[in-house]
Amino acid sequence: MDERALNTALVGALLAVLILGAAIGPFALSPARIAAVLTGDRSDSQAVTVLLNIRLPRVLAAAIVGAALAAAGAAYQTTFRNPLVSPDILGVSAGAGFGAVLGLLLGLPVVAIQMLGFGMGLLTVALVIALTLALRGAGQVLIMVLCGIAIGALAGAGISLVKLLADPEQQLPAITFWLMGSLAGVKRADLAAALPALLIGLAPLLALRWRIGLLAMGDDEARAMGVDAGRLRLLVIACATLMTAAAVAMAGVIGWVGLMVPHMARLLTGPRFDRMLPAAILIGAGFMVLVDTAARTVATLEVPLGILTAVLGAPIFVLLLARGARPWSE
Repeated sequence: MDERALNTALVGALLAVLILGAAIGPFALSPARIAAVLTGDRSDSQAVTVLLNIRLPRVLAAAIVGAALAAAGAAYQTTFRNPLVSPDILGVSAGAGFGAVLGLLLGLPVVAIQMLGFGMGLLTVALVIALTLALRGAGQVLIMVLCGIAIGALAGAGISLVKLLADPEQQLPAITFWLMGSLAGVKRADLAAALPALLIGLAPLLALRWRIGLLAMGDDEARAMGVDAGRLRLLVIACATLMTAAAVAMAGVIGWVGLMVPHMARLLTGPRFDRMLPAAILIGAGFMVLVDTAARTVATLEVPLGILTAVLGAPIFVLLLARGARPWSE
């Protein structure tokens, strides 16, 4: 399919999913009522309250988180030339999770918890890069990945310690639920706080996606094409980390999206990063909206997002591998 036609179809599908997510819930809203509220009709006070204050912020948050994780996953996979890499490869998810659960332990307000999680996610990757440079492995991807695993393990140990120290009746359930991923408490202010970081991280990836695609060919080939592979890789890592940290700070730790969605996009567009990235963003946004809609409707109690993404992601990922089993470089 032509790239423009594919992206147009994906945008249409995303809009349909957004309308579906906004319509479904304990207080159902028809597309006509949604359109009326969005066009300025305030006569239906119940629809206005549910849509603008509860349903729409959550649906948009799910789309933003899904797009951010999918874009970060696609960028990491191309940069590290490994289709099994996910956004938490450098420990950013574990670091952001540690910061957030520490804020929950200290009883901080929601905004402070999100900022602490965001800051700790960025600090974790900064430590990984500093340790990589100290070990003189600046040009070695393997050294950076191994440092990320080590720092991520330390952050995971910190999370376990916080859970051990938490009040088992009040704090521990909140920490456990947050670590499994949830958008239940998202407000419009949360979107306003997270959106700048996500846009700042996404804009360079979109602007430089043709150059980033050259990293999949290897550093020598990228340099031959006039690209400084080392600097570009650090920029990609910084942008992907920024988006992942913002997404984790807002929604908790959600697995599989950044690993699975780039494969879905790659089956539609091929391995070229400049074509895969827009498709991954649109698919990730729609997928996360569908998952969040299911999380709040399939059972009486809300199902954590991490559970649903794992239940859906594992078989879908295996199916994608079975249908698209071919070398990464093709």
